[in-house]
Amino acid sequence: MDAKIIGNDDRARSLALFASVVEEGSFSAAGRTLGLTPSAVARAIDRIEARLGVRLLLRSTRALTLTAEGQAYLLAARRILADLDDAEQQIADQGAPRGRLRISAALAHGRLCVVPLLGDFARAYPHILIDIALTDTLVDIAGGQADVAIRFGPLADSGLTARKLSVARRVIVASPDYLARAGTPRVPEDLHAHNCLNFNFRRAEPIWPFRRDGKDFTLSVDGGIVANNGETLGHLAAAGVGITRVGRFSVAAEIADGRLVPLLEEYNPGDVELIHAVFVGGSTTPARVRVFVDFLVERLGSPVG
Repeated sequence: MDAKIIGNDDRARSLALFASVVEEGSFSAAGRTLGLTPSAVARAIDRIEARLGVRLLLRSTRALTLTAEGQAYLLAARRILADLDDAEQQIADQGAPRGRLRISAALAHGRLCVVPLLGDFARAYPHILIDIALTDTLVDIAGGQADVAIRFGPLADSGLTARKLSVARRVIVASPDYLARAGTPRVPEDLHAHNCLNFNFRRAEPIWPFRRDGKDFTLSVDGGIVANNGETLGHLAAAGVGITRVGRFSVAAEIADGRLVPLLEEYNPGDVELIHAVFVGGSTTPARVRVFVDFLVERLGSPVG
């Protein structure tokens, strides 16, 4: 074997040993961590100092103190060891995907559409630790707050990679009880006489789109409750509070069992909201991210609702 390769391997071990001595605070503590005797650790430090020609540690009966050269060597050791860990993780990712996968998904869509799939994904990739957060707050993927985010609607030009998963169709619904009490709207303008439940997002104005005779138009609506997710609005509508317009996926179960009734479908403009998986792309994208996005495309690659 090439002597230079052996020497480089010894240097990596020396860096790890030196960092351990500093972190543990003594040769004996470092020896226990590394499975070496204190004298073996001391001899290894002597060899490092001899090779460098400088003193790295000042030793007394009570403590070890870093010299200026020792401080510089420690910083370099930590940086090099971290780079080695990153390189090995990237290589390992090319084989069996592993590691922590941080997922961000919207509350309703995450609970109803994503979470039910995670069991299958976990069984297919047992070495991946799934870390999912359900929130309607946008997370900073480029800043490292998540590995993959599932997002609705237009995407900002952020330099991130996006893959289309599906589309969410919209539907106007109310409960049979509410309609019995308040009447059933027959044309969009009838909504002015109803309690229309809306989203409270800044980008979500209380305006609902419609289509009549092939022409699109919008209608301002008003109501007594706003919420930050479609599942909540659907529950309120099912409880007889009012009429709402949400993604069909968030009220599919209530429609199926008759607790909610679709309204004004002949005026539905057929508008949909695109759903994407967003992540940092490129050649360094971890395998755990790639396989999860592929999994979502396969399992969610059709209209939701």
